[in-house]
Amino acid sequence: MKTVIRTFFRTLRVVLGPVMLLKERLTQPAGVQRAPVAQAAVDQQCQSLALYQFSTCPFCIKVRQEMRRLSLPIEKRDAQHNAANREQLLQGSGATKVPCLQITEADGQICWLQDSGAIVAYLQGRFAAPAV
Repeated sequence: MKTVIRTFFRTLRVVLGPVMLLKERLTQPAGVQRAPVAQAAVDQQCQSLALYQFSTCPFCIKVRQEMRRLSLPIEKRDAQHNAANREQLLQGSGATKVPCLQITEADGQICWLQDSGAIVAYLQGRFAAPAV
């Protein structure tokens, strides 16, 4: 019975994965427009961030869409197909749950933020453009 259930969900992922990626591509939000100096500062801050993710995970797609909306060039690390990234995620956060945002503080301390809602809230709080 366990094999049947695994096969069902594996087939479901194979069928729905490309559909989810197509939907993500077709519904990309327009990015925030910042002054070149402000965008350069945001780009610099984003170098201390890395998103561990799976390409077809709906929660990861939600975070990637917010990254596009906020024009954030955060490094994306595939934890599904890349064993080294999966191991880094497991060692750092204690689980292979995605999405997970690795935040390297100025003093070198590394924080791990899991849950798509918490990651989106963090990104909005840190990078949201002020109302004009």
